Amino acid sequence: MLQFDKGIDKKDRIIAYYSMEIGLDSRIPTYSGGLGVLAGDTIRSCADLGVPIVGITLLSERGYFYQKLDSDGNQIEMPVSWNKDNFLTLLPAKTTLHIEGRNVTVQVWQYTVTGVGGATVPVYLLDTNVEGNSEYDCAITSYLYGGDLQYRFAQEMVLGIAGVSILKELGYTGIRKYHMNEGHAALLTLELLERDKVDNNKPAYDPHNVRKMCVFTTHTPVPAGHDKFPHGIVRNMYGNISRFEMDDEIHTDGMLNMTLLALRMSRFINGVAKKHTEVSRSMFPGYSIDSITNGVHSPTWVCESFAKLYDKYMPGWRTDPFTLRYALSIPNPEIWDAHMVAKKRLIDKVNSLTNAGMDHDILTIGFARRATAYKRMELLFHDIENLVRINDNAGEIQIIFAGKAHPADLGGKETIRRIHTRIEELSGRIKIAYLPNYNMGLSRLMISGVDVWLNTPQRPMEASGTSGMKACHNGVLNLSVFDGWWLEGYIKDATGWGIGLKPTDAKEEIKTDNAADASDLYNKLEHEILPMFYDDKPKWMDMVCHSIALNASFFNTHRMIQQYITSAYCH
Repeated sequence: MLQFDKGIDKKDRIIAYYSMEIGLDSRIPTYSGGLGVLAGDTIRSCADLGVPIVGITLLSERGYFYQKLDSDGNQIEMPVSWNKDNFLTLLPAKTTLHIEGRNVTVQVWQYTVTGVGGATVPVYLLDTNVEGNSEYDCAITSYLYGGDLQYRFAQEMVLGIAGVSILKELGYTGIRKYHMNEGHAALLTLELLERDKVDNNKPAYDPHNVRKMCVFTTHTPVPAGHDKFPHGIVRNMYGNISRFEMDDEIHTDGMLNMTLLALRMSRFINGVAKKHTEVSRSMFPGYSIDSITNGVHSPTWVCESFAKLYDKYMPGWRTDPFTLRYALSIPNPEIWDAHMVAKKRLIDKVNSLTNAGMDHDILTIGFARRATAYKRMELLFHDIENLVRINDNAGEIQIIFAGKAHPADLGGKETIRRIHTRIEELSGRIKIAYLPNYNMGLSRLMISGVDVWLNTPQRPMEASGTSGMKACHNGVLNLSVFDGWWLEGYIKDATGWGIGLKPTDAKEEIKTDNAADASDLYNKLEHEILPMFYDDKPKWMDMVCHSIALNASFFNTHRMIQQYITSAYCH
């Protein structure tokens, strides 16, 4: 049974949580997007709940990248500058792993997350920039998701292999569960096999014993998103994987598939939403895949004005977000006032950055996430003239975009450029802004300051999505395609609006139709959202209250961690 208390000794910490990226602080660029932010929220909830866990990630000394946008919307990737000594503590512990036959030394930095009750969770950031390593090896932990396949595989060797051995060097002797947040850390399973065989003098590898220790959360609903490495790279850099006698089960098209390795070696496997779990089961038949829907860390994502309101009417919500269900009892005028404080902060920031001239009283739509094709950032502009007509006749709108494209995603970069073209085309008719360098700090402003949070992914490619969960924590209503978490969070006339058809069951697939989805989006704006916002404020506020009470109270990482405890960690 897990023991929850403030003073957890190293020997009593029994869970190790591995993630290629962890969003610890907006000033620490060790994350690129949703996966890292989720990992950070997970760690924060574990600290709040006193869960005996440690976090393992890479230092990413050069971060992901700082995004600049020129006047035409061209993305310029700038190096990230941050002083790790201001946030992290370098520890004396070191470990060594073999890459291409070379000894690579790995040192470790610590960041400590403190929960609301005083319990702590240490997060260890692995760093190969150590004197004595080659220039190439020093740079392995420099760039998050940087370089070619060889560089990426080296990073995953550091995360998985050094990530296991460093725990021993740090004095953790009681780790019983190794939780892989995505497949990037899957090599830890092979390291555990080696250690189990050697430490226990076994004549052969014992997958059953290692499998009992491993938990795997998959986040990617499309085959192309799962890491795969050619045999040549694996043999040259790691060695002979055939000795583990599971080649057929962990390879795809002659390549090592990190997801298959994690699946093969984990006792508990889960997707991150009910729909995503069904998709994962169809992608990987034969594996028992459970479902634990993602959440967000409520105290982190609730803005200051709403936090004060919740403290007044629902004391205890920080430690028990289920308390947010009592939001229905908060007087509507006070909720509206709290929202307007957040909205004014956002609009003033947008105007200072972009000179967009946005208005505090106009219905504001927010769209911020990674700029890539399946997110369909441009769906709102499918029929420009129709959008302008709705703005002129049903009620004014203004739109705020943000999001980075991966440096190698040329299509995502082109999307940003086209949105900037639309901004110019619609100048004087609809106010639109695209904010650069989307990060946790900017996210907090946007998800609390807009009126409607828009999400338009191509089905079923949204594994979960957490930005909409953050929005509902701040009284912002969702307008979203039926995918990911919204299939579970949507309640008609209560929590927001859906775009397109809703599947009647989790296994049903609905073909993506841009024209049909855009038409339904415009219809919702013209006939439901704008009339309610401008002419029926009581109904609007009723939905806001229900969104907080029904969605924020459930879609949080406290609930999520409690599910992991009962389903994955205690068995």
